[in-house]
Amino acid sequence: MIRRNQQFLTQLYIAADFMVIQFSFLVAWWMKFESELLINHGSLPIEKYFAWSLVYGGLSVIVGVMSSLYMPKRKKRFVDEFMKLVQVHGIAFFMLMSLMFFFKEVDISRAYLAMYMIGNVAFTLIYRYIVKLQLRRLRKKGFNRQFVLILGAGSLGKRFYNNLRSYPDLGYEVYGFLDDYRHWDQEEQQHYKPILGCIDQLEQILSSHMIDEVILALPLDAHDKYPNIIEVCEKAGVRTLIIPDFFDYLPARPHFDNFAGMPMINVRDIPLDMAVNRLMKRVFDILFSLVAIILTSPVMAIVALGVRLTSPGPVIFKQERVGLNRRNFMMFKFRSMKVIPEGVVDTGWSTKDDPRRTAFGTFIRRTSLDELPQFFNVLLGHMSIVGPRPERPYYVNQFRDEIPKYMIKHHVRPGITGLAQSKGLRGDTSIEDRIEQDIFYIENWSLLFDIKIIWETIRNGLKNAY
Repeated sequence: MIRRNQQFLTQLYIAADFMVIQFSFLVAWWMKFESELLINHGSLPIEKYFAWSLVYGGLSVIVGVMSSLYMPKRKKRFVDEFMKLVQVHGIAFFMLMSLMFFFKEVDISRAYLAMYMIGNVAFTLIYRYIVKLQLRRLRKKGFNRQFVLILGAGSLGKRFYNNLRSYPDLGYEVYGFLDDYRHWDQEEQQHYKPILGCIDQLEQILSSHMIDEVILALPLDAHDKYPNIIEVCEKAGVRTLIIPDFFDYLPARPHFDNFAGMPMINVRDIPLDMAVNRLMKRVFDILFSLVAIILTSPVMAIVALGVRLTSPGPVIFKQERVGLNRRNFMMFKFRSMKVIPEGVVDTGWSTKDDPRRTAFGTFIRRTSLDELPQFFNVLLGHMSIVGPRPERPYYVNQFRDEIPKYMIKHHVRPGITGLAQSKGLRGDTSIEDRIEQDIFYIENWSLLFDIKIIWETIRNGLKNAY
């Protein structure tokens, strides 16, 4: 029943995507050629546009099927689905343009095409998000359940069981456990599903019960059982997932790589290791920083004048920081402190009542106006709009030995703001807490996540700024 439901949902998604594309065609046609908002200088017949929309609908469905867009999404994050949708529509649009060029279809309105493509992505995302929310609500109420059998009732199996219970919206229910040695005591019997038997009884249980997935949570010394277990599961048509016994040593989102023809676990999944993600982030950084420089140029001129008039010394303060791949760069800020005498090395940490600050410097630090020149660091490629805040080499050398995983932050470009800063973790706050937020950002990056952090930074702008 579950598999039939999944197949039906897949077919429904394909049909719905195709219909949404045709709806986007009608909206784009109306906006371009029927609405009084835009001036119509004549157009091809609507039948011609509709025919190409049908072609595009077919192309996007084919590309979606080939790129696994319609695979089960129960375990997937919506942001992953968003990125996949953008990729699918980008490829399908390129194919459409190629076909139109081949058939010499040069009279299609470019404004229409722009509205059509924006509508395709936007409407598809909206309806899929609504569907995802509704499916989660239904699963939370017990509909469309999938049943899981856990092999191994040790600490790993128990931990997975407890974690799964924290996500009722996923719609999974543990049917029970199999284990060769363990038995529940009275307290465990009340908390966990029953141990149904030994590992050797797996084939019998799969044949007599509707199990959708088998989770292998066995210790390392039981790995010799894996070939037989996987063979039994595949014979029964049941999906098999393995939780490695060294799970506790892995970070939140490891993933599989293929190296020299061998499957390997990549200990840390960093989305920005992908070239397409790096390109998207860099384009966003350049566009955002250019707009920010243009909009804030009057403010920067006033701040520069204020720094010049209120204290002797340069307007721009340059300080060495450690950036991407542990490479040093000079970070720009409006000077907010007194000039350090020549030969004196400043290794002081900024505090709330720092005596080194000037009166005007106190104001621009509290309002974060001293950070505005860093948009030029973004244009130069030293920094990003969003990322872990860069630190001075002196502190990097100190923290790398004191704080586990501190150096992971240098896998990506440092940012003007970051997840930690958007939550008020700046200035004299816990380095450990900041690193925890930085690592979460690095492992869960998306363009939408960047936009959310920027918004949160603006909303909480002055929190802990000094």
